[in-house]
Amino acid sequence: MLVTGGRTGIGRAVARQFADAGADVLVVGRTAERLAETARDRPRIRTCVADVAAPEGPEEIVGAALDAFGRVDALVNNAAITRPAPLGEIQRTVADEQLTTNLLGPIFLTQRALPHLESGSTVVNVTSNPPQHGWPGNSIYGSTKVALDFLTHTWAVELAGRGIRVVSVAPGVTLTPVLSHAGFTDELIAEAAEAYRARIPLGRLAQPDEIAWWVVNVARPEAGYLTGEVIRVDGGMSAGG
Repeated sequence: MLVTGGRTGIGRAVARQFADAGADVLVVGRTAERLAETARDRPRIRTCVADVAAPEGPEEIVGAALDAFGRVDALVNNAAITRPAPLGEIQRTVADEQLTTNLLGPIFLTQRALPHLESGSTVVNVTSNPPQHGWPGNSIYGSTKVALDFLTHTWAVELAGRGIRVVSVAPGVTLTPVLSHAGFTDELIAEAAEAYRARIPLGRLAQPDEIAWWVVNVARPEAGYLTGEVIRVDGGMSAGG
């Protein structure tokens, strides 16, 4: 199993749940110390310090997986960053960083892994918002996630003949450090969480383990007839509009 963005949050939870289910996992991120925390007390997790957005990143990551396990049974494209800004304040370098990490990284990592994915393998794209509603201040991040869902549909059709499944798991608002990494203060994060909570029918934010459960289970053989779908795990937020 290969999981990107595994140093915190959903990626960490996914790697640990895969390992707890008996899988060997390579978890990828840019910080050795955080990856070590993910792997702590779980000998089935190995770590790879690499940047999926770097031109050499996909080759390094897939090479590390093959060196460790000799194969790739599941690829979880989870690494992503958000840098909110409204139209009129979007900086090209910041937009490029999001596009490269959230969209181009998964494209070229999946492409590099493709020769090593056998029948029965699964690609899981961790996405986010649906395309039907606007998301003020998040036009770049939201666009990358909608695009990744489109890739899920397209790759599922392209790879079905090889027995490879492709699925999106689209979390709602989840308690992860993503906004802290974007530079938000604790006060702003608390305000945002309260605003989102008011829009979620279940009345709370998700825990990373709740999202990870879906990622792990769509990769199981028992889910072998599922492909090309976007599974929204958002507490009813998209249903509520």
